[in-house]
Amino acid sequence: MKTEKWDASKQSLIKAAQLLNDQEVVAFPTETVYGLGADATSEVAVSKIFKAKGRPSDNPLIVHVHEPNQIKHYVREISTMAQKLIDHFMPGPFTIILKSNGIVADTVTANLDTVAIRIPDHEIGRALIQEANLPLAAPSANLSGKPSPTTAEHVYQDLYGRIAGIIDGGATGVGLESTVVDATGDIPVILRPGGVTKQQIEKVAGTVELTGSLKEKQPKSPGMKYNHYEPDAPLVLIDGDQTFFQNHIKTYQQAGKKVGIIASKPIVDQLQADISYNCGSKDNLSEVAANLYFALRYFNDTNVDIILAETYPQEGIGDAIMNRLTKAATHRHIQNTNI
Repeated sequence: MKTEKWDASKQSLIKAAQLLNDQEVVAFPTETVYGLGADATSEVAVSKIFKAKGRPSDNPLIVHVHEPNQIKHYVREISTMAQKLIDHFMPGPFTIILKSNGIVADTVTANLDTVAIRIPDHEIGRALIQEANLPLAAPSANLSGKPSPTTAEHVYQDLYGRIAGIIDGGATGVGLESTVVDATGDIPVILRPGGVTKQQIEKVAGTVELTGSLKEKQPKSPGMKYNHYEPDAPLVLIDGDQTFFQNHIKTYQQAGKKVGIIASKPIVDQLQADISYNCGSKDNLSEVAANLYFALRYFNDTNVDIILAETYPQEGIGDAIMNRLTKAATHRHIQNTNI
């Protein structure tokens, strides 16, 4: 299959929308990461997402719509609490899980009785959904298990020849996937941290619970069961001061390994590694979030043997950063127990 790459013009959106109506898959930008869209009501179209990504079939997909009134078409009911969440956080990096009315394809919900829905806060993404006049099932537009794409070039590298086309809308803003909240019960439960923080949700909903496990036998949300976000080289999290970090760099180098590091300013300039990536400032975790997937992909174009990454405070969007780093490191985490 030849994969076309388009600009974000009206003509491109019309062409992409026609392909979506022809049951093809198209990558498009959102404010979080690039999504891989297909008609959420078509088993044939959705099956092409799973094939292109190499994604396990029991990993549910998020349905994207272009405005709040569309949500009611795909769910059984919207509680008062769920409506408050929709009113406050949509459009935006926020996904709500409600009881499905069965209209979307079973492969979208992984045969569960719930459906995950969001409205992207991105002009191009919403314009495409509106032009296609379809609900779009859209996971991140990358090979399953790899870092999510924050540019059209990332999508091209992963999925060229596997999908019909890519709309290039520039770099994404938030850089991490949406927060996923299960609103099927009396108390909202965060299944995946993301661009909307626990603290923000608490201001709207009061009590909020967090899922207790990174992996579930039958996940309601993407990101709960399988490994994700892994760069080509092994990633290890280093939780300690600068001296502790440098000692581990030296240990790996003495073992003959070429070491890459992901760290924040100013520590990244003070560590002596083979290749370094400045992920932003700890005083601005939104900057770190926006750069994280780019950093993980950056090392795929180098010949490093191992990547060591700094850890970040688990507050605000720091919860989402550490969620993604922990999965990317497959739980390899070295802590300085002497602190």
